[in-house]
Amino acid sequence: MSDGRAGQGYGGETLLFLTDEQLRQGIEAMFFAYRGFTADPDRILAEMAYGRAHHRAIHFINRAPGTTVNNLLSILGVTKQSLNRVLRTLISDGLVESRVGTVDKRERHLFLTEAGHALEAELSDAQRARMRAAYKDAGPEAVSGFRKVLEAMMDPEMQRAYARLRDNGT
Repeated sequence: MSDGRAGQGYGGETLLFLTDEQLRQGIEAMFFAYRGFTADPDRILAEMAYGRAHHRAIHFINRAPGTTVNNLLSILGVTKQSLNRVLRTLISDGLVESRVGTVDKRERHLFLTEAGHALEAELSDAQRARMRAAYKDAGPEAVSGFRKVLEAMMDPEMQRAYARLRDNGT
């Protein structure tokens, strides 16, 4: 077991050796940070009898207006049945609009309504405030390092989806 110090690799690069205890602390920090990150939106969503699946759908529809149901399925990694249940609720509550594709009539394109945009803004404002404060406290190097760690934890397929979303919103 390592003592957590950095060492030199074969090419002279610095390697970081972490103990199981340091990794456990990182895992626990992720759990508690996620709990904090979702706490404010969870309170808002609970008032509407919605959950995190609704939040994720609203977030990504806002991020890529006109996205297809199939693209949203790919991004969220949920079953079609699960997503359809969420979308039915959001559509019937007037937060999401589903339009038939102009090129392929089998496709459904999703858009937030005015009410959907208002809810998305309320949810994301709470999370942005929390992230802004944390980023400010941690500093730019930590923010960059944190993003690198998160990206490195993604599966290759998710890294590609994240890059597409980051680069062009789809």
